[in-house]
Amino acid sequence: MKDYLYILCLLLSFHICMAQTLEETPPPNYIRTVILSSGSLENTGNPIIRLGERLNLSFDDIIGDEADYYYTIQHYNYDWTPSKLSKNEYLNGFDDVRISNYQNAYNTLQPYTHYELTIPNTNVQGLKVSGNYVINVFNANRELVFSRKFMVYEPIAQIEAEVKRSRDLKFIDERQVVNFSINSPELLLKNPGENVKVSLIQNGNLKSAITNIKPQFTIGNELIYRYNNETSFWGGNEYFQFDNKDLRATTADISSVELNKLYHHFLFPDFTRSDNPYTYNPDINGGFVVRNLLGQNSNIEAEYVWVHFKLKNFDDIGNGKIHLYGGFNNFEINESTSLKYNEESGYYETARLFKQGYYNYKYVLVNNEGELLDGFISGNFDETENAYSILVYYRNPGARYDRLIGAGYTNSRNIRN
Repeated sequence: MKDYLYILCLLLSFHICMAQTLEETPPPNYIRTVILSSGSLENTGNPIIRLGERLNLSFDDIIGDEADYYYTIQHYNYDWTPSKLSKNEYLNGFDDVRISNYQNAYNTLQPYTHYELTIPNTNVQGLKVSGNYVINVFNANRELVFSRKFMVYEPIAQIEAEVKRSRDLKFIDERQVVNFSINSPELLLKNPGENVKVSLIQNGNLKSAITNIKPQFTIGNELIYRYNNETSFWGGNEYFQFDNKDLRATTADISSVELNKLYHHFLFPDFTRSDNPYTYNPDINGGFVVRNLLGQNSNIEAEYVWVHFKLKNFDDIGNGKIHLYGGFNNFEINESTSLKYNEESGYYETARLFKQGYYNYKYVLVNNEGELLDGFISGNFDETENAYSILVYYRNPGARYDRLIGAGYTNSRNIRN
């Protein structure tokens, strides 16, 4: 009897673990500049690609010892729980293979090894089905080093979307509402209230995505989503930016340059903008582009630079912490993004290692409860230019996984009431 209970508890524990929603594993400090993309220059970490499209992964190991790394690919449901598909049902080929395409940095002060992986390749000819995926990178000891999510869609559903101001007068100047409709003339969506799932993503940031939205009503085969609160995002503000493609030059963003083992770039101070009027400043919505002025191959010739940030904040943050935030590390919050208050200068300050390029960043507050307050430093404005992605998932009755049947896009540039 005891043995039976033990086995039952073990199976229940396994089932609970398998049903947990997956969280990405951020890379350690020696892994830098992780880029997972379909070729877009605005890298924000979690690409949405069409079934059959190429996927590119690159990263740097700043230890620079040509370590061995391996990768696996896993399929997930809409809610990022593991799907019931076996590997050969979603993968054409085989993974768990060493990443063999790597180069050492050339003529840089900071040594590093640059790794690249492209899918399809000789081992993985492609992905067979749509849905959510995760690529995992392991070291030679089979320890998980980092993971990244990506989404693969089939162009079946037609999605029309627009961005409107909130109908709640309390938030009309601060929030943006995504209204959209889904039409699927080639695939009958049975019981859409239960079988159709939607994910709304602002500026490529999966961590702030809105999910579990049911259609408000239907008109024929068209599903209509015209909510106000359920599909609204804080408008935020345009990102700060810096461009350090030239190592030795000061710019409109960089106030001074020093060389101490590595280059140090000191940015001009930033200031809290939450109480200031909105000012348009073109950005790439939190993304970044690796580039350097003199080299021909930025992948191995771009230098790593210590970038120093200073923020003048006038509001009391209590016991909260101010962090750098952006696609440069896939919107992760950790010690490397935390700013410390300098009593002598009166600024919140930090320094972080960046590969040369053009970067967007902002400052956010994480309060005592661990809640991330995006607009505490930058403010929230309905005029802010934001890009939105609408992902539509469908599970056929009796199916064992969620298909991603469409991806739609819209922008708040033409926001209206």
